[in-house]
Parts: sequence; C-alpha cells; structure tokens
Amino acid sequence: MSPTAVKQDRIQWGKLFLVGFGFFGVSVLWSLYNTYVPLILDGKFGLDSVAVSIIMVLDNIAAFFIQPAVGVWSDNLRTKIGRRLPFIIIGAPLAAVAFGLIPLAKTLPVLLACTVTTLLAMAFWRTPVVALMPDVTPSKYRSQANGVINFMGGLGLVLGTSVGGILVNMDHKLAGAFPFWIGSALVILAALLVFIFVREPEYEKHEGEVVQKRANTWEGLKEVFTGKQRDAILIFFAIFFWFIAYNAIETFLSLYGKNFLGLDDGGAGRLITSVGATFLLFAIPAGLIGAKLGRRKTILTGLSVMILTMASMFFIPKEILLHTYTSLPLLGDFMNVTIILMIAGIGWAMININSLPMVVDLTTKDHVGTYTGLYYFFSTLSAIIGPLLNGFVVKQSGGDYGKIMLVGPIFMAFAFICILFVKRGESNVNADKHSSHEIEQDYEGIDAIL
Repeated sequence: MSPTAVKQDRIQWGKLFLVGFGFFGVSVLWSLYNTYVPLILDGKFGLDSVAVSIIMVLDNIAAFFIQPAVGVWSDNLRTKIGRRLPFIIIGAPLAAVAFGLIPLAKTLPVLLACTVTTLLAMAFWRTPVVALMPDVTPSKYRSQANGVINFMGGLGLVLGTSVGGILVNMDHKLAGAFPFWIGSALVILAALLVFIFVREPEYEKHEGEVVQKRANTWEGLKEVFTGKQRDAILIFFAIFFWFIAYNAIETFLSLYGKNFLGLDDGGAGRLITSVGATFLLFAIPAGLIGAKLGRRKTILTGLSVMILTMASMFFIPKEILLHTYTSLPLLGDFMNVTIILMIAGIGWAMININSLPMVVDLTTKDHVGTYTGLYYFFSTLSAIIGPLLNGFVVKQSGGDYGKIMLVGPIFMAFAFICILFVKRGESNVNADKHSSHEIEQDYEGIDAIL
C-alpha cells in the first residue's frame, strides 16, 4: 500500500479541528441570526409571528436554490488555493459585513436588504466549508469526524449566544448591536484560520480520465422512490420530520423566552446556549457511541430524549420552568428550563451527529453525492416549513408562544416511527477497502450537491 493510502486510512484529528473552524464561523452567525433577528422584527418593527417566520425562512430558501449550484461549481473549480477556499474568502467577509449592519437598520426595507445580503453570502460559502470534511476523512470514520465538526459548530453557537446574551443587556445605546458585531468578528477570524492553516488536496484531471456525471437532486429522488428503496425513503422522511421539529423551535426559542417565560432579551437569547452547551460537550461522544452501539439505536435514543424534553416544556407550568437555582457565567440564570434544554442538547447531538453518516452508508460510493444531496434537500425543505408552521400555530393561538413546544414532539414522534423500521445504514467496513485513488473519488462525490 502506498504512503498516501496509509495516510488516508485514518482520522486526521488536527486537520479536522482546523476545518471545523469554518463550521464554527457558520454556527456563530446562524445562532446569533436565529436568536436576535426575531427579537428585532418583533420588538423594533412590531411584526406578528407569521411575518417573522416568513422572513426567518429566507435563509433556507436561499440555501435550497443556491447551495446545490455552488457545490457543483466548487467541485469543478481549479485555482492555486484550491476548490473550496475561494468561496470562503469571498463569502465569509461579505456575510460578516452585512450581518454587522442589521441592528443599525432604521427601516424595514434596509433591514431586509442587510438580511438578504447576509443570507446570499452565507449560502455562497457554506457548502464549500462542509465539503472540506469528507476531503480528509475515510468513510468508516465519518461519525467520529462529523462529531468533531459539530463540536466546533457547537462551540460557535455557545460562544456567540452566551457572549451576545451578556452584551445585549449592557447599559449602552448600541448594546443591541454588540452580538451582531462580535458574530461578524468571529466569522472573519474563523475564515482567516481556515485560509491560513487548511491546505486542500490537489485534484488534477489526468489525460484520458473519464469525468463522471455529477449527482442531481431530482434524479436522486426518482432513483429512491421509483426504485422503492424502503430504508432510504424511511430515513429521508425521518430527517424531514425531525428538522421540522428542531427548526420550528429554534427559530422561535428567543421569542418563547421573552413573550412566554417573561425573560429579558439577554436571558431569552441564552436559552439556545443551554442546548448548544451540551451539544458541544456531547458532539464527539455521540459519534463514538454511534460507531460503537450503532447509529440507528443512538438516533432512536436521541429522538426519545427530544420528545420527552419538548413535551415536558409544554406541560410543566411556567412557574416551575422558571425556578432558579443559581447563576452561571455563560448560561446566566440556571433554571429548570435550562436543565431541560441541556438534556435536549444531548438528544439532538445523538441524532444530528449520526444521521448524515447513516445516509451515506445506505448506498455505494458511486452514489454518495446523490444521497448527501438528498439529505440536505429534505433538511432544507423542513427548515422552510418548520418555522412557517410554528408561526401559524402561534398566531392562531392568539400569540401563545408556549404552543411551539407542542409541534416539536409530534414531528419527532413521526421521525421515531420512521427510524424504528430502518434496517440498514450502519458503518460498512468493506466500503473502505479500496485504493487511495478510489478514496479520493469517494470524497469528491459527497459534496456534489450539498
């Protein structure tokens, strides 16, 4: 076996953590966006829940149409600095600047211009960032590698929302802008670290090489459903259901804290920190557990945890949820609702870390790109539907944000039923028994249509 093959057939932990800084930047910006933009739309411009939900799904609509094209573009791009880095060094600074201008907007059209620019720029560089992980990771280590990448994402979420929650309550006329500015600074820092320290593998087209047809989302859908691939259909519906539940709650969690629990902006913003903190701590263990005990069992356990925690937040009286034990540096007031959200973070890690590797191992290496594209197709579609659904539920209930905790458990239960009947998707050791050239081809396919 060649030295290259030996090098590829192991986890490159150091490189994964460096690649993870890109996902760190993505998570910082999105966590702050989902936390504080709804508060601005509600408090500064007085929009109702449906209008807020429509604006908050624009990012997913942009991703739905832009990210597949950017994925194919980055696959075919050849520059001196690589295929992915050009998108990162252009998109990240543009997104950071537009994001930093959001809290300064005096009118709704100006705010929308800033948010749309942020969303388009983020859609431009997110896919290439995610695509770096499979470039350096063999198939059998994808659960563990996904844990590392999501650990960095969780770190970005916790750092962004915790620091943002502290800054937004400062006695300063620009305090509401501080979370946005710290997020912009961290995004630029993360992009610089990736640009300086990450070196992409070289992809050269050799004479006589046959260029394979790129994966296509619609062809993939046709292949799965007309071919009656039962396990694939079940897991894609499960992904659709659990992302409806998660995105529906994440989008309105800060408004739930403010309008239902009665917290201030800082306390409401730190609710998502509670989820992110335990997601951060459990991201790598969740990948190891999935590799050891099986991805399906790990995901079912995570779904059970999410159902119980969200249902408890619906049924437990508000006074009990707000009972405070102490105050912590990053989490703020340590309440019963904090504990419940931290347990939910563990459950979400068990689901999220193992789902993409499970999808990848439902198929052969020749169709990895197709199935990965379908994973993002269903997750992005649900990220559009989830917030709109919860916005409608809140409006129909007369502005009762407590109702968002009713929608989540229902769709998590649908996902549980789907996964219960999935038989395949565990790691396939035989899939890694091929040459280093085949490994590289396998990595190229995974991000074809992210």
